Formats: sequence, structure tokens, C-alpha cells
Amino acid sequence: MSNHSSFASLTPNNLGTIRKLNSVLFPIQYSEKFYKDILLPEVEDFCKIVYYNDVPVGTVCCRLENRDGQVSLYLMTMGILAPYRSRQLGSTSLRLVLDAAAAHTKPQIDRIYLHVQISNAEAKRFYEKHGFVQIGVHENYYKRIEPHDAWILEKRLKEPKTE
Repeated sequence: MSNHSSFASLTPNNLGTIRKLNSVLFPIQYSEKFYKDILLPEVEDFCKIVYYNDVPVGTVCCRLENRDGQVSLYLMTMGILAPYRSRQLGSTSLRLVLDAAAAHTKPQIDRIYLHVQISNAEAKRFYEKHGFVQIGVHENYYKRIEPHDAWILEKRLKEPKTE
């Protein structure tokens, strides 16, 4: 049997799967608004369940933000269950999102950014390997978990317009 990864878009029917995965993967309780927002049609290309041999093993969820005419894709969550790590599933998921972002024309996406808890050097290295750079530290980003600070990492898809 070939080791096969695939992705499914989110629907009200598989939202329960995302909730379960999130509760195992992340030390944070996500709000009902989070679950409502990841079903919005505008983010369909950027919110997926990751399957490995037809088993749901991970999730990636982003939201679009528009500030002062700059469009950012914010990577809210991305995680793969521990037994399935080091099978390139994280890289494949991130590439899926990066490709979707680059292909997105209405609106065009300027950059992708995310937060990484400062205790998670492994995650930081993973994103840096994929072209993200640290642009700052967000102090007290995590209210309920230690350490509270997060690195802010971003990857630019197009250069900022210079005035």
C-alpha cells in the first residue's frame, strides 16, 4: 500500500474531526468563532484536514487579514499528530498553503505570517527552512500557557510597495 497523503476542505460535517485534532495537537482551547471562521468560503483553500492513508492526522487553518491595503494570510494552526511526523506531512501542508496563497489573485496576498511559542525552536526552524524570517517577538501573546512570548515569523509573497 502506498503511503498517501491527501487534503480535504472543511465542511460542517468534518468540523468535529478538526475539533478533535485541535484538542490533541494544541494546548489552546479555540473559540466557537474560530470554528465558524474556518468554514468561510474565502478561506477554503487555506483550511484543510490532512489525511494519511485516509486517516485524519493533521490540520492547517489560516485566515485572511486586510490592513491598509496589505493582504496577509495568517497561519492560525498547523499540526500533525506525533506518530505521523517526519513523513513530510507538515512540509506538504505548508507548501499547499504557500502555493494556494501565491495563486490567489482576488485579492493578491502580500505575505504569510504566524506566531511560534518561543519554547518551540523546532517549529521555528521548520518555518525558516521554508523561507520564513523572524520579524519580531510578541510579548505575552499566549495568555494561558508558558512561556507567554511568541516569535513572529513572516514570508513575503510580494515586495512591499515603496512610496
